[in-house]
Amino acid sequence: MRALVVTAVGAESDSVLTGLTPHPDSPGPEPRTLPGSYPITRRDLPGIAFDVLVGGVGPAAAAAGTATALALAEYGLVVSAGIGGGFAPAAPVGSLVVADAIVAADLGAQTPDGFVDVASLGVGRSVHLPPAELAARAAEATGALLAPVLTVSTVTGTADGAAALAARHPMAGAEAMEGFGVAEAAAAHGLPVLEIRAVSNAVGPRDRAAWRIGDALAALAEGFRVLGPVLANWGERHEQHRGRS
Repeated sequence: MRALVVTAVGAESDSVLTGLTPHPDSPGPEPRTLPGSYPITRRDLPGIAFDVLVGGVGPAAAAAGTATALALAEYGLVVSAGIGGGFAPAAPVGSLVVADAIVAADLGAQTPDGFVDVASLGVGRSVHLPPAELAARAAEATGALLAPVLTVSTVTGTADGAAALAARHPMAGAEAMEGFGVAEAAAAHGLPVLEIRAVSNAVGPRDRAAWRIGDALAALAEGFRVLGPVLANWGERHEQHRGRS
């Protein structure tokens, strides 16, 4: 199977590639550039090949970058990966969250009665569901929290904002800015999607001094170190099932 992993920025891509490089002395092919100036780097593991794409920040950029890559090669799985904010206490700094739902948390309308998402407005969808078995296996293998990951266009930076988001999505584990865009592009190509986030900060008041980006990037690398065999096994069984159907 061939999988596309989409990150927002180069530091996230570097961490993913570190996790997917079992022999650092032989790192593999150099990055190449797709149309639109998207860097993409390949790593081959037993049973699975990964293309790691730097797609840009935010859901629109992520959707555009993902769609570009998917138009140029055949994939069996798309993964949105990077760092994000965690909802305390379930997802502390340095931990991992695997999405059992990828939710567009601020795509909709504000009304006198509160926020209404696009699905409730009847003009689109607001949730993508990763394959349940794959998400559960990925969470178990990495020691991650299995919970919804929220996609926002504006990172939450106040206590009131965090409380409002948690009230609408009480089971949420993390927030980030790209997952739903990646999932939309994957869905347009009929492909399953997974999202994994390493927590760099708590969702809430913006306090850069409390962020632990280095710890989160290290956790992301370690997560992908153990994810490779899990995704390869799932991909093999998924393709066998498709061959029988």
